[in-house]
Parts: sequence; structure tokens; C-alpha cells
Amino acid sequence: MKKLSARRRHPLAAVVVLLLALAATGGLYAAFAPASKAQADETAQSLAIEEGKKLYSVGCASCHGTGGQGTTDGPSLVGVGSAAVDFQVATGRMPAQQPGAQVPKKPVIYDQAQIDQLAAYVASLGPGPVTPTEKQYNPEGADIARGGDLWRTNCAQCHNFTGEGGALTKGKYAPSLEDSTPKQIYEAMQTGPQNMPSFPDTTMPEKEKKDIIAYVKSVNGDETPTPGGFALGGLGPVSEGLFGWIFGLGALIAVAIWVAAHTAKAKKS
Repeated sequence: MKKLSARRRHPLAAVVVLLLALAATGGLYAAFAPASKAQADETAQSLAIEEGKKLYSVGCASCHGTGGQGTTDGPSLVGVGSAAVDFQVATGRMPAQQPGAQVPKKPVIYDQAQIDQLAAYVASLGPGPVTPTEKQYNPEGADIARGGDLWRTNCAQCHNFTGEGGALTKGKYAPSLEDSTPKQIYEAMQTGPQNMPSFPDTTMPEKEKKDIIAYVKSVNGDETPTPGGFALGGLGPVSEGLFGWIFGLGALIAVAIWVAAHTAKAKKS
């Protein structure tokens, strides 16, 4: 008993007890504590990829290949990134109904949760443009005038001055942006869908993209005034001049013919 009592009073006894207590506490915490946020996010991402792969196998693999490597009916999806998937699927362009010069916009068949899962799976195939956050594409406070300058320099040649769209070659066309959301416009600039060139942040910074989005939404808004009357597609003086020649001059000719015919009848009378 005296020996045991002496050991308990050893100067290092308290340190040993403290270390044992800390080790026990750490072990219990590791065993029963909830998973960290990073682990939870990683688990959620893995589940999203798994579910996205199932959706991909049903709706996309027949054209793009079982591993996204591409086939004769569809391009490779390796490296296109989640932004391209979100744009194409959220606008209804994918899955495509049939091949053609250009895949048109149509009703969406997936909900946003499924689109996010598809995007997560495709993003796992290779790095690419990431789906933007609301902070990136929200045009609030952007410079509309600067956006108009950027739009006329980079976009108006195809989409016309107000984003109403226009014809290209061999059955291709630049679609109207009237119903496009800021997120979709941002993703289109990021990824360059179909016939459109891409404008990554290294070429066109985030702020400039916001300015362009602000301009497009300002000229396509429901409250946008048209001082000249009918917007005529927003095509500018060409369509307005053509309208004047066809309908204005045509109406004048019709009136002149009517007056001449009635004048001739009056003389015969």
C-alpha cells in the first residue's frame, strides 16, 4: 500500500492522468461527433454525381457515349464543365430531339435538382467552366451604357442591336435573348454554345459580362419604350425603311390608283 501511495504522489502522475483523459475525450468525440461540413459537402457531391450518372445513362449516353467521350451523334463532354450542362439542359436544348444545323430551345424536361446532378456528373469527367453564382450574374448596379458598347462590339453582328436574334448561314441562327435569364446569358458567354464563340473571364471579365446582361435586359424589358411606334423586331433603320417602302409607299400608290379611277368615272359621267 505504501508503494502504491508513493506512485500516486509521483510528480508525473497528474500529467499522465491528464493525457489519458484527453486521449479518451478525443476518441469519444471522433466516434460520436457529427461529420464536419467538408465531409458532408463531399458526401453530398458524391451522391449528386452518382444520381447524375444515372440520369446521364438514360437521357444522354446514346449520343455522347457512356463515359461522355462522344460519338458520331454527339460531341465529347469531357471538359465542358457544369456551366455548359446547366445552360443546355435548363433551356431545353438538351436532350436533343433530333440532329440538325442547330438545336432549338424547347420545354425543359428536368427539374433544377436533376440538372444540378447532371452537371455534377459531367463536371467530374474533366475540369471546365463552373456554373456561376447569383453574385456573378446579377446585373444590379451594372453599367448599362458600357454594356451597350460591349454588346455592339461583340454580339450585335449576330443577335442584332437589341438581342432579337438573326439568321446565320446553312440553317443556323442566333437566337433571341428576350426570354433568357441573366444566368443563361452569363453561361452562354462562358461556354460558347453551338455557333457562338466563348468569352471566358480571361477575355471578358465578370464585370463586363454583368454590363452586357444589364444592357440586354434593359432593351428587352416589358417597360422598354419604343418612341417610333412598333419595334419591328428591333432591327434598326433597315427594317424601318423596308416597312416604309412596302407599306407606306404601297398605301400611297393604292390611294393614287383609287383617286385616278374615281376621277375617270366622274369624267365619263
